[in-house]
Amino acid sequence: MEKYYVEMKDITKSFGGVHALKNVSFRIVSGRVNVLIGENGAGKSTLMKILSGAYHEDEGQIWIDGRKVRIPDSQTALEQGIVMVYQELNLVPGMTVMDNMYLGVEKAHNGFLDKKAAKLAAQELLDMYNLGIQADDLVEELNVGKQQMIEIIKAVSKEAKVIVMDEPTSSLSQKECEELFDMIKTLTQDGVAIVYISHRMEEIFRIGDYITVMRDGEYVGDWKVKEIDQNFLVRQMVGREISQMFPKEPVPIGETVLKVENITKAGLFKDVSFELKRGEILGMAGLIGAGRTEVALSIFGRFQVDSGNIYLRGEKVCISNPRSAIMHRIAYVPEDRKGQGLDLNSRIRDNISISNMDRVGQGGLVNMGEENKLVKEMIEILHIKTPSPMQLAGNLSGGNQQKVVLAKWISRDIDVLILDEPTRGVDVGAKEEIHKLIVELARKGIGIIMISSELPEVLGMSDRILVMHEGKVTGILDAEGATQEAIMEKAAAVNV
Repeated sequence: MEKYYVEMKDITKSFGGVHALKNVSFRIVSGRVNVLIGENGAGKSTLMKILSGAYHEDEGQIWIDGRKVRIPDSQTALEQGIVMVYQELNLVPGMTVMDNMYLGVEKAHNGFLDKKAAKLAAQELLDMYNLGIQADDLVEELNVGKQQMIEIIKAVSKEAKVIVMDEPTSSLSQKECEELFDMIKTLTQDGVAIVYISHRMEEIFRIGDYITVMRDGEYVGDWKVKEIDQNFLVRQMVGREISQMFPKEPVPIGETVLKVENITKAGLFKDVSFELKRGEILGMAGLIGAGRTEVALSIFGRFQVDSGNIYLRGEKVCISNPRSAIMHRIAYVPEDRKGQGLDLNSRIRDNISISNMDRVGQGGLVNMGEENKLVKEMIEILHIKTPSPMQLAGNLSGGNQQKVVLAKWISRDIDVLILDEPTRGVDVGAKEEIHKLIVELARKGIGIIMISSELPEVLGMSDRILVMHEGKVTGILDAEGATQEAIMEKAAAVNV
């Protein structure tokens, strides 16, 4: 029986009379990866904010290393060795790595900042984990993966005994994920406890030791990861059977709606050609930097191609900008829903109606009746969980935010829908709903391009799969009979 470093017992927390947590228990073992999982809205973040001092529990107890404690603020949590690494990185871009690491806890000597000592200490930590980062590098010049590592190194520099990682791989390439996993392995070998929050099943079963499941603000159970399988875990998370994660059904495939012919954009992609038919889901696969998103953005008018042609419904078109693409009945759901797909500080109603002003506007004014009708219809069709259309988009879970982004476009009359990582960062229940929606849109005759880095999703949802490598198409496969190995061979340009 391994010793629990942290025990949270019967934690209850309410907001405005609504229970966010009800009698939740969570235990953390030192030197192990302790996975915390549940659908969006299950209460994971609230529980961790209580542990890190951002929220206060209404009821319950917290025990650390055998002592009952109270954590009224983040400074107390830090003194107890608990550090939270949030999904949205908390770094100052214009400062150096060293300055970010010791921001607020600067090293001093005789009342003066000791830059030399800080640099030596920072570099020693960076070298210890083989990160290839210099202490005086500017953070803004590093990629997202390296910045993620710096956040973790910041926690290590504070002598953290528990590091909470919230969706740490959501923006990382496969290579960067491997570097993170190596780092986690080293940390656990040094006795640090990792609390790992993720929706990615393959990661959980690869690096996890213990797993705790939450559902609707309540504790469901905890197990050793090696003693359960994915099907069991999904049942515990959603409270029902999901017999098919990818509910792809045969739908009628019609005539060609989009034809891309030898399009080239210097430095991004070259001689890309393919066709998309009505009712077809064309998956796009490839490694980070393959050029998939750049091709999609060119079709949507964000980039102007240097050469090549685009045809819609059999006619050659010139798509000069996104407005032109929308007029040609092309819609694009971006990978970065928070930065590009939504205004998080605006209401659900406003986010949906802004892309439909031609439908809800009259003479420069908004027809409130039409707007309310449209928004209510979209909330019902997409099962967006919200108390009101007036709710701020930033207050929604990841899955419901993605549904709002989709609502902006499916409420329009479109022929081509481009989805860039449509289920990134959403839980399994929301994934299933989004997958079903994609199939229904295809059934209506919309041609769908789906970019995804999750090969099971590409294989499970596509009719055909276009694979790219370093800006070139290396193959187009029929999804039926295709394998992950075949896709990866083409994505890495092996034998191509």
